Amino acid sequence: MYPIPSQCPVCDGGMTVTKVHCRECDSTLEGRFSARTFGQLTPEQMEFVELFVRLEGKITHMEKDLGLSYPTIRKRLHEVIRAMGYEPGDEEGEPTLSEEERRQILDDLDAGEISYEAALELLNES
Repeated sequence: MYPIPSQCPVCDGGMTVTKVHCRECDSTLEGRFSARTFGQLTPEQMEFVELFVRLEGKITHMEKDLGLSYPTIRKRLHEVIRAMGYEPGDEEGEPTLSEEERRQILDDLDAGEISYEAALELLNES
């Protein structure tokens, strides 16, 4: 069995799965199916991910295994993250307030200019 190619070998366009088959009951479904997130990776990126998992995400071990520098490993990891449709460092729940804004809210609370509830609400919105 071969892996599903993520790019067309003719034009480099994205591939779409249009047919799936069950080996057990011989049923076949046709349509447009989305591949799992890892299906979007090139073979080289998938090898990188497999090594990353095998080495438990320890970049220092990857440096030794691949003979590459830390910045190069991070660059490749970011390429994989982008290929999966995410942006590196774009975590859900990441604070939107700057440290200065957070400090100002706490200073206003300390000075009695805003209530505890108002400060909590402002901090939780970040």
